[in-house]
Amino acid sequence: MQAVFAETTDADNSLAGLVIGERPEPAPADAGWTVVDVRFSALNHHDLWSLRGVGLPADRLPMILGCDAVGAAPDGAPVVIYPVVPDPADPRGFSLLSERHQGTLAERVAVPEACLVPLPAGVDAAAAACLPTAWLTAYHMLVSRGRIADAEAVLVQGAGGGVATAAVVLGVALGKRVYATSRDPGKRERAAELGATAVEPGARLPERVGVVIETVGAATLDHSLKCAAPGARVVVSGSTSGHLATIDLRRVFAMQLELLGASMGTRDELAELLALCAEGRVRPVIDSVYPFREARSAFERLNSGAVFGKVVLDHSA
Repeated sequence: MQAVFAETTDADNSLAGLVIGERPEPAPADAGWTVVDVRFSALNHHDLWSLRGVGLPADRLPMILGCDAVGAAPDGAPVVIYPVVPDPADPRGFSLLSERHQGTLAERVAVPEACLVPLPAGVDAAAAACLPTAWLTAYHMLVSRGRIADAEAVLVQGAGGGVATAAVVLGVALGKRVYATSRDPGKRERAAELGATAVEPGARLPERVGVVIETVGAATLDHSLKCAAPGARVVVSGSTSGHLATIDLRRVFAMQLELLGASMGTRDELAELLALCAEGRVRPVIDSVYPFREARSAFERLNSGAVFGKVVLDHSA
């Protein structure tokens, strides 16, 4: 079958080891696994990190990339794939598809049956393919870790990336005042169109916020702490600008802030997110859709840093 996979990894050139070609048909890893025919998939920065060798050692190569997908179960039912697989060998207690098990950027993928979430009627399949990683992470950051129900305002750092853009849309949909930063004037304009008050990085906000969504890291963490209201939650799921940040601990204890990590979300949260889409309250932001055969161009688009929203692959094209 045709697949998009990492044949080698290169820490300095994300796309050097990217191959589009033939791979063996998937085989269920154990009882309780099944094979899904993939219809749409979406790219994540996780795929670029994998191509750089982060979390993907040489002894697991070649590895089919991809965490996100919508497809057809063996009985033909449309499903969204939840990409988290229990993994006692991983310190997190789980691994994502494309880390130890082959990923979703292929004609077919083997997954645990428990990872199949029904696609609600009326939800666009390409849009649903955007949800399982970036959008689920944003939802988990806001609702579970950030306890957004207890906040009136949210700051999202680095609008334009998959998680940050999702957090803007979700924060607005949940009835909160959302502030969003970006270095790019065009991305600030897009964030404003989604309902956020868009500001330049480091800008003073008109109010302190109860939740901060932090995916940028070293470049913005000090600003995140300064914008946080007493008792606020600063939720971190990424560090695209660098992972070694200086923290003013005086601000943390004086303001009684919570600095929380987040990674992915639960299967039930994915179902809740799909329900929001079915109700028309949320629609994932798609940057672009590429035919599967043009997957390299899709990766080049993601790697450029110019994306706003998700890059999707149409496996029928």
